[in-house]
Amino acid sequence: MPVFRSSLMLAALLLACASEARDYRYSDSHLHYVDFFQESAGMDELLAAMEASRVDHVMISGIPVAKKWHEDEPKRPRYYAGDDASAYWYSATDVLVAAAVKQLPAEQRQRFHPFLSGFNPNDKNADAHIRRMLELDPGLWQGIGEVFTRHDDLTSLTEGDTPRANNEAMTRVYHLAAEYDLPVMLHSNVTSKRERNPLYLHEIEEPLRNHPHVRFIWAHAGTSMEIHRHQERLDFLLPILTRLLEDYPNLYIDLSWTMLRPYLLDERGKADRKWLDLVIKYPDRFMIGSDLVGRFDSLGEQIRAFDPFLDALPEPVARKVARDNFLGVLPRKVREARDGSRAAASSCHKAVMPLS
Repeated sequence: MPVFRSSLMLAALLLACASEARDYRYSDSHLHYVDFFQESAGMDELLAAMEASRVDHVMISGIPVAKKWHEDEPKRPRYYAGDDASAYWYSATDVLVAAAVKQLPAEQRQRFHPFLSGFNPNDKNADAHIRRMLELDPGLWQGIGEVFTRHDDLTSLTEGDTPRANNEAMTRVYHLAAEYDLPVMLHSNVTSKRERNPLYLHEIEEPLRNHPHVRFIWAHAGTSMEIHRHQERLDFLLPILTRLLEDYPNLYIDLSWTMLRPYLLDERGKADRKWLDLVIKYPDRFMIGSDLVGRFDSLGEQIRAFDPFLDALPEPVARKVARDNFLGVLPRKVREARDGSRAAASSCHKAVMPLS
């Protein structure tokens, strides 16, 4: 019996040590520098939150729409759904992001990966606007998005036609993304608030099929908190993602907050076995993000909420999902420059090592 008890104690100790060893470094694959009023807590707060939360890299974008404070509204709204006033497409959001990133010192700037978002996805001039922005700041922009297409009540509040991921204007954007080797992050709801079927699946699947040279990041895998308020869980989501990931190697999944529950973790906070199996099967295709909007003090809380799911994955896969997969989807030039910098730093370190 003492031997048996000692073995149990040793096993428990080893498990505890293994758990403690899971000290992740993160990439936040989905963060908005400004809110729906194009306001921000600023880069100092964001940097402090990153340091405190072990977040090494951030996808940083604006918000492509601005919420109107309408003449008939007595109180300034706090969010796009705060009242019935509309929202409108707002291109200056990218100027705000660019200014914030460019004022950083070089060693900090390498941690930020700006994505262009300030364009109307219904306008066939959008690709020309994006090209101008790319030429205005060569080398700054590393992706396109988050593009707002189907997006709950925001779709009906935004002035103009309903944007779709498979319309002609976005087709032109995808061709430009392929030309510049830029990933595209799309918010494209897979269904409406009440339909219990993948009503809008074709809107995301057509671009995946027609643009195999574009890397698509599907924000929240087509889900949203508003959908979940009306139907708690989309039972068809897992089978759909399983098929799409098999059929389209250019698809990547952003697991930011609306995916955490009710999909990745159950009500007890335990990782869902079927979702674990899917991530293990496609270990390079999933990434995590906070989806914070202009305020960053909860960054650590949002990112570390994924730890129970990460801890249930094999450690190499968990580290990919936590940090590396987002970096892997960036343009080749960005990846090569980062790898070159790491190699140079390693060579420098070896050169100054004392001789034995």
